Amino acid sequence: MMEFEYWWLLALPLFFALGWVAARVDINQLLSESTTLPAAYFKGLNFLITDQHDKAIEAFVEAVEANADSLELHFALGSLFRRRGEVDRAIHLHLNLLDRKELPEQQKLAVMAELAQDYLKAGLLDRAEELFKSLDGSRYKQPALRSLLEIYVREREWERAIKCATELERISGIPFRKEVAQYYCEMAVKSILNNDAHTARYELDMALDANKACVRATIMLGDMEAAAGDHKAAIAIWKRIEYQDAERISLVATKLLKSYRALGQSEEGLNLLASYLENYKLPTLQTVVYEATMAEKGPEPAAKLARTELARKPSLQTLDQLLQARIALEPQDQQETLLMQQTIRRAIGNRNVYCCDQCGFKAKNYHWQCPACNAWESLPSEPTEAL
Repeated sequence: MMEFEYWWLLALPLFFALGWVAARVDINQLLSESTTLPAAYFKGLNFLITDQHDKAIEAFVEAVEANADSLELHFALGSLFRRRGEVDRAIHLHLNLLDRKELPEQQKLAVMAELAQDYLKAGLLDRAEELFKSLDGSRYKQPALRSLLEIYVREREWERAIKCATELERISGIPFRKEVAQYYCEMAVKSILNNDAHTARYELDMALDANKACVRATIMLGDMEAAAGDHKAAIAIWKRIEYQDAERISLVATKLLKSYRALGQSEEGLNLLASYLENYKLPTLQTVVYEATMAEKGPEPAAKLARTELARKPSLQTLDQLLQARIALEPQDQQETLLMQQTIRRAIGNRNVYCCDQCGFKAKNYHWQCPACNAWESLPSEPTEAL
């Protein structure tokens, strides 16, 4: 049995006393630090919380004037200037900080990072790029690389963008394979416009090497074969999309039909699209199959297709297709059907849009890169009805 040491009874009060003293020291230190901050700082925080940005700027300006040595206050004010679009004031603020000769190296780097963001916001991309590059080797390297990537994409400098994204992926662990593949596709577009098919094929192969699921690269490779007159090769390439991303097969539905027709195999092409429709139930694909059925086989099979789809998933667009087929089947009794069709088309209008799943931007046409937020492949392959 462990023997009890009576001297512990004397030590316990001593430990409690030491803890109380330490707590008092911490509280006193915290109070002394908080009293060094100007009252305007806390007023500014309160205005920020209540979304009164104009008053917050006034308060932070007052706080900076009262405590000119606080970098954090300068940075908070500069960030507010940027958010309010007063970038010239942010630039002036940070340039004044850089003029201080006594500024330590680490603080100087922090000011340079803020100034680079000012230049980026102002659209002074050359100055921003120069400053971001100078942050290489510092703790600001990763955010600087992200900003450099934004600059290169905006300036369409795709080779630099690829190099930057690859380095960013290496140091952050965040994959950029999808973006790199799209950069190669953009390079291939330029090569195609310059009639350099050899380089374009190499760049598209590099896109697929970066991201095997890059549907855009597959579509472009098929387009090149079709343009060269090799429709059989084009069809074989486009068929790969089913295994990359089946929901994007509708993006090449019309192209597939056109190549099958060029080979004199229209029915085989239509059967292929009908099998895709059966498997994936894509609305855009259904429209292509309906129109092709109407043209190749006539109104009766088209009406049957529309009725089947209408029973599976009722929609005004499919009902419009059924009425169109009925008009073709019964031309002598079409007045009422035409009236119904006109009413439906007026109700439908042209409200189908592609909606970016990153920022909500709505576009009438499909884009590989969102025109609003610049995200890649953020628009779904199927349009939705705008509210």
